[in-house]
Amino acid sequence: MLHQAVFILAIESSCDDTAAAVLQNDKVLSNVVANQLIHAQYGGVVPELASRAHQQNIVPVIDAALKKANIKKEQLSAIAFTQGPGLMGSLLVGSSFAKSMALALQIPLIAVNHMQAHILAHFIDEEGFEKPTFPFLALTISGGHTQIVKVQDYFDMEIIGETTDDAVGEAFDKSAKILGFPYPGGPFIDKYAQSGNPKAYSFTKPKVPGLDFSFSGLKTAILYFIQKNVAVNPDFIADNKSDICAAIQHTIIEILMDKLKLAVSQTGITQISLGGGVSANSGIRKALTEAQDDYGWKTYIPKFEYTTDNAAMIGIVGYQKFLNQNFETADVVSKARIQF
Repeated sequence: MLHQAVFILAIESSCDDTAAAVLQNDKVLSNVVANQLIHAQYGGVVPELASRAHQQNIVPVIDAALKKANIKKEQLSAIAFTQGPGLMGSLLVGSSFAKSMALALQIPLIAVNHMQAHILAHFIDEEGFEKPTFPFLALTISGGHTQIVKVQDYFDMEIIGETTDDAVGEAFDKSAKILGFPYPGGPFIDKYAQSGNPKAYSFTKPKVPGLDFSFSGLKTAILYFIQKNVAVNPDFIADNKSDICAAIQHTIIEILMDKLKLAVSQTGITQISLGGGVSANSGIRKALTEAQDDYGWKTYIPKFEYTTDNAAMIGIVGYQKFLNQNFETADVVSKARIQF
């Protein structure tokens, strides 16, 4: 058992956020994120622009993380970075910097799976937040992923259900685009849904066997529904914005909860953790919180700042890998797609 403090510098650059964090063992000393606002005007992330922005942001972000943590680079025990999945150009900026810095400081290099990090973010030592016990089911929902993962141990994970097409974050953002909201539109649907009637309109839930998800049919159904009603009343969206958003959000949450209920019945595991950027959605958080009373589940919802892409979650995986001496050499490669 390690008694001395382990200091991990973590770097996350999988998509359009440049992030760096410093952890002392499982405690976060700093967690700095630079957002890229340039993509809003294009209605989505432009990979080439994302990698350029990472190049501009990475040095100031890492510098800020070290200063905020009050740690000198010479005190670092290891450097952890996101290996994948993500945008290749973005990943390469983070991995290249991590490799160079680890080499210069002559300290270990640790590669981290971004999706595992969303799940293990629950193991950050944060006051007021309980850590799950193994085994548990992780619902990981983001702009690019929708997965139910059976977690037996820190690195013993099995995907038992995932989306066959669009991720849940895409379903929110594309629905928001149909309604004319700016990118990213998911938070706007959440905002207006809170004052709407979720039963005002109904959308057919896709019939997908087993624990897999599908959201492309729902997106098409929403598009046709809006087109049909706007043809009759050009002000339909403006007149019914809150109800439309509430109905969309209600349908998406029902799809997620139906699959979770099936996963619990199949595995017998009643501990559920939530992770990924879409877990910031207030309706999903409410549904999972209520599930504790309704179904007798024990649910774990992480601190808000650890749900979206951040480096603290990369750091906690880095810490666990450090304890196992699970290090990489400088020829480790970034991967746009990566399995557990």
